[in-house]
Amino acid sequence: MNAAVEATRVDRAWAVLDAVPDPEVPAISVRELGIVREVVDRGALLEIVLTPTYSGCPATEVIERSVLDAIDAAGLGPARVTMRRAPAWTTDWISDDGKRKLRDYGIAPPGPAAEGTAPIRIVGRRAEAVPCPRCGSAHTERLSAFGSTACKALWRCIACKEPFEHFKPI
Repeated sequence: MNAAVEATRVDRAWAVLDAVPDPEVPAISVRELGIVREVVDRGALLEIVLTPTYSGCPATEVIERSVLDAIDAAGLGPARVTMRRAPAWTTDWISDDGKRKLRDYGIAPPGPAAEGTAPIRIVGRRAEAVPCPRCGSAHTERLSAFGSTACKALWRCIACKEPFEHFKPI
């Protein structure tokens, strides 16, 4: 297979993956979330390399099936998914468009993960203010270290009184 044909198949696969929603936050695609690490054309087989947001993520199997189904429906298969757990996923891999979509969906996107970030530690309720995704106010408070999933925290805006989730920077 020549390089032009391979690039076209890989480019088409990336475009297909732009439309595969994350099962926990359907407003953002798995590609925008940054868990699609690589697409490799292996001739007869297309390999999709994924890095789950964390090793115990309950949506990993659903994401794998959704990716394979989308590639197959686009006529790009056969395909296989390879899970690559190192380096570990970081919220820095969420695209700028993905962060905008999170905000539009009502979830405060994460800021950049600190250099050499340590594992998440839960100490009291005090945390740096997170801007409200609805009104933009920084007058917010964390209600719970965990939201609907372990990768999000539950916050409340004091200004507009609305609760919201925040993707934790990791």
